[in-house]
Amino acid sequence: MKIRVGILGACGRMGNEVIKAVHETKDCILVGACDVVNIGKKIEDVIITDNFNSIIDTKPDVIVDFAKPFSMENAKLMIEKGICPVIGTTGQTDEEIKKLEKLSEKYGTSAMIIPNFAIGAVLMMKYAGEIAKYMPEAEIIEFHHDKKLDSPSGTAIKTAKIIRDARNSANIVPSIPLGSPDDPARGEHSIDNIHIHSVRLPGYVAHQEVIFGGQGQTLSIRHDSIDRTSFMPGVLLCIRKAITIKKFIYGLDKLL
Repeated sequence: MKIRVGILGACGRMGNEVIKAVHETKDCILVGACDVVNIGKKIEDVIITDNFNSIIDTKPDVIVDFAKPFSMENAKLMIEKGICPVIGTTGQTDEEIKKLEKLSEKYGTSAMIIPNFAIGAVLMMKYAGEIAKYMPEAEIIEFHHDKKLDSPSGTAIKTAKIIRDARNSANIVPSIPLGSPDDPARGEHSIDNIHIHSVRLPGYVAHQEVIFGGQGQTLSIRHDSIDRTSFMPGVLLCIRKAITIKKFIYGLDKLL
């Protein structure tokens, strides 16, 4: 039996790629597409609608959410209806993430927030955590296209949390640079003194560099998504895992 998939933000850059990826698989079928543009047009035998409830009525197993801005109400309704939201839209607060986790537990429905679907980006985050145990001083620079609404990126925030947790587990207290940590030039967002710098320019897709500093040395790891197709293997992995995993997932690393 094929996995029934709906898509929120179907006409955006990521939505278009998800539709292509689902259409090209043998184990998935597109049953609904929702957006605020191109309403009434057909895409892969599905009519685009702006009515989210009509997507629910098609009884999807999974809804991939790339709609902007993120809607807690939509995610809550999906979970209540037993539909797994695979959320690629970033910008959720810590409180919203915790609320989704509690809703997933309450209804026994899987729910996923995935800051980055690229396998390479997940490996970058994983090894950043390993490096932080030995080189705890780190900063993050992330580069995205100029149409991205939120900054810093969800990937950067997730990476900083991984570095923070790795340092805490190793009982390491990093040194603090001289100067004011609140200077905007140091990045206006930091997690446990891990400063994040956001670049927004045409020409970029999604890129991140994590820089570690140590005595007489530096170490950098970088990931570059040069095309949005780089995210599709991760999207399909989440769709397939959603059928068997009945819990809350934050980050693709939890599925690898």
